Amino acid sequence: MSRYPLNLPLELKRKAEQWASEQGVSLNQFIMWAVAEKVGALSQGLDDPEFPNITYQRGASGIPTPFLRGTGIRVQTLVTAKAVWEFSPVEIAENYDLTESQVLEALDFFAAHQREIDQAIEYERALEANSV
Repeated sequence: MSRYPLNLPLELKRKAEQWASEQGVSLNQFIMWAVAEKVGALSQGLDDPEFPNITYQRGASGIPTPFLRGTGIRVQTLVTAKAVWEFSPVEIAENYDLTESQVLEALDFFAAHQREIDQAIEYERALEANSV
């Protein structure tokens, strides 16, 4: 392992320390994981550069799923909140503790990747129907 001096803006460092503490790891470990996650995502070539706050993560099924970066919230969850529950972007932001700009980017991402997300929603519905 090699050392690399890193200068972080104070507020970013505070937030990273808070997240590290919540995860039960050191700040160094947290930063290493964050960099590894980003390098892994870029290496897969899945992220759409037009949507910098959306990233793909692979779940237990191994299927890449788009999430709002840093939140653990799937894009399809926000799409469902808008389409099924008829929430406005402001209501979605309030209910999921997001900014309105995050919600709007997720909805724009859906518009650009609708077929992919519709397929994920249908797949999930089929799984639910088969488990009942």
